[in-house]
Amino acid sequence: MEMICIVCPNGCRLEVTGTGDDITVTGALCPKGVDFAHTELTAPLRSLTSTVATAFPLVPRLPVKTRGEIPKGKMHEAMAQIRAVRVTKPVKVGDVILADVFGTDIIATGNAGEVAA
Repeated sequence: MEMICIVCPNGCRLEVTGTGDDITVTGALCPKGVDFAHTELTAPLRSLTSTVATAFPLVPRLPVKTRGEIPKGKMHEAMAQIRAVRVTKPVKVGDVILADVFGTDIIATGNAGEVAA
């Protein structure tokens, strides 16, 4: 199987053979490519970006993202949690909007409300 590593700017073309615990990866220019291939085949992870509703007319939607990665198969469940949120207090970039969503936090990537400078 062929895949392209997306971990670093090299974009290595990986050739993956084997199954289960017996996977061989060639074509990686660094160890990150080998790790990426193993993770992608056994337990794929993804970052998630979205928006949440706010109570602020000037910023009706607040951009958010996962601090880390979540299991690819849990994306719909994570989005259901995000859709249920409405920010009513001022927040700034980096504030936790939802804690511990499949092992990571959902954080603000923008400001909303009257945030002290």
